[in-house]
Amino acid sequence: MNALNHSIDPEAIITRFYPIGSYTRDLLLRHGELVGRKALDVLGQADWLNADREFVVQSAVLHDIGIGRTRSPQLGCTGALPYVCHGVEGRAILDRLGLERHGLVCERHVGVGIGARQTVQRKLPLPARDMFPLSVEERLICYADKFFSKTDNGRHEKTIDEITAGLARYDADYADRFLALHRLFTCRPVNAAGPPYLIQPMGRPGHES
Repeated sequence: MNALNHSIDPEAIITRFYPIGSYTRDLLLRHGELVGRKALDVLGQADWLNADREFVVQSAVLHDIGIGRTRSPQLGCTGALPYVCHGVEGRAILDRLGLERHGLVCERHVGVGIGARQTVQRKLPLPARDMFPLSVEERLICYADKFFSKTDNGRHEKTIDEITAGLARYDADYADRFLALHRLFTCRPVNAAGPPYLIQPMGRPGHES
């Protein structure tokens, strides 16, 4: 697993795959800026959590880098894969660049994490493995991402109710997982004093874990 490379330029990495002047490049950079800003705002209020802010900003820009391999005309993407594949494709791209830690953010932010059981049951075109956000940084990007739609270019920041209603249309567990993230980032835990608060694994007994 790579340590954080402080010298990487996320915008330059995006430009390697999406040329200057392209609609998709501009969209990715704008969306990444919004997600990064939201993530830092959230983290600024959650002083009971420690996170690598530089990594958060880098990952905010890079988390959707795989969309170009999907068929998403509204995003300027003419690839062959369903949109749900953009996370694993993004991980593959960044893994090849030696950015494995950033690649995990790509893979684990889709939905609110996708489990192996869900992949098999719904016959999703994904690897049958658990892909839940685990680290604070992974969960933070997953959370902040849900406030913005790429299709409206960030003109509207969604409310919590809008986010949960949208997620529930795909899977009821998605809404529950998002609300768990919301509590993590907005509700100070009783054991937050002293050492950094340790987050717990996602999932519940009888659900994806």
